[in-house]
Amino acid sequence: MENFKNIIVIFNDDHGQWALPAYGNKDLDTPNLDYLAQKGVLMENAFTPTPVCSPARACFFTGRLASQHGVHDYIVSDNIHGNRNWLKNEVTLAQLLQASGFQVGLSGKWHLGNDIECQSGFDYWFSLSGDYPTGHKGRYRYSINGKIIELSGYKTHMITDRAVDFLHDRDQEKPFFLFVGYTATHSPWSDHPERLVEHYRHKKLSAVQETPLYPFGKQNLESLNSSRLDPQEGLANYYAAVSCLDESVGRLMDELETLELTDSTLVIYTSDHGLCCGQHGIWGKGNSTMPLNMVEESIRIPLICYNPKKLFTGIRRIEFVDHLDLFQTLIDYADIKKDLVNESTYPGRSFLPLITNEILNKPWKTVQYGEYGNVRMARDIRYKLILHEPNGQNLFFDLKEDPNELCNLISENTHLERINFMKSNLNSFFRQYEVEEKSGMRINGPEPSNYSSPWAKDKMF
Repeated sequence: MENFKNIIVIFNDDHGQWALPAYGNKDLDTPNLDYLAQKGVLMENAFTPTPVCSPARACFFTGRLASQHGVHDYIVSDNIHGNRNWLKNEVTLAQLLQASGFQVGLSGKWHLGNDIECQSGFDYWFSLSGDYPTGHKGRYRYSINGKIIELSGYKTHMITDRAVDFLHDRDQEKPFFLFVGYTATHSPWSDHPERLVEHYRHKKLSAVQETPLYPFGKQNLESLNSSRLDPQEGLANYYAAVSCLDESVGRLMDELETLELTDSTLVIYTSDHGLCCGQHGIWGKGNSTMPLNMVEESIRIPLICYNPKKLFTGIRRIEFVDHLDLFQTLIDYADIKKDLVNESTYPGRSFLPLITNEILNKPWKTVQYGEYGNVRMARDIRYKLILHEPNGQNLFFDLKEDPNELCNLISENTHLERINFMKSNLNSFFRQYEVEEKSGMRINGPEPSNYSSPWAKDKMF
């Protein structure tokens, strides 16, 4: 068993990087995630390829950009979009691992269409029924290997229970891959365990403060919710969700220890994308403003890697990484045969050498790219360029001098050379990888009316 390379990916929903003590937030209590960060490897500059639910998940499972797999916005739960298998023409991480002898399980959120049926590549399937978004406690429908059941309680606990079931009932002659998809930090920011909410309700929370309103878009979707009217209560619930999830992470780690699987299991903690809880005056992610935003809180994600036996533990890495790189890292870690993955069509790169203290065979990337529909971004260590195509307001920020992203320098002559250089590289990157018929550039206009109802037209996906 010790020679197996088991993998658990804990993939939280809407967890901003800023909302963890390991990333500098002193108001939160998360002893279990603190432990993983202290004893594992923390990636300080981890990003999502797309700051919204379904595309980010598709990027992780396929290792490909939204402009390659074609999922460009969150998938609504209707008969047209919700029942469609959006990744049926893609080769997923689950399929690759299953084909390589892994037993593959999912417990929690899928949100890539047809949530009820056990998807290709999975041996075990416990999923939410596909109704998004919903509350965090109460009676809801779930699917166990395609059979619908109703359960009452907190969703975080339900998801953890079934993840533990998988660990106990697994085939002990095979390595395993378990994807645990939590939803606790997604809106609504209410109805979390009162014992935890009360802990934060009356604390002086540093994130609750007057911040300059983001000037490059009007408030949209979650940013219009009542949370903005009582930020202390909204943030107390958000923090309670993080603490509740932290307890579940501890429970999973305890199960690994009692089953003597700790040394043979790589544990990853991450999120689909970031989230604002009042920063920039925003509540939500990339679609919380119109036009869509790429603010740091929307695109930055936590990424913690833990395996005391195989990783160079107790370190923090500053390199830029994202879900596309995480896909390649897990492929590398699991020793997937390279002939199963045509590397030329994958933008990501394995960061396994970074977390195992090996020497890189070539320099690491210094620019992070991102997209959301027809919005594209290039970000280096200091500057960020955002293009709203074809004729929206383009943005250029000096993040060192302007961390709140308030001063658009796109027309400044002193930055013209750098802007043109970054724009050229951004366009070259997408020309290299995008699939024309699935490109986000198929979405016309700087402010498409169907962004506020992204399921309205097929071309949004």
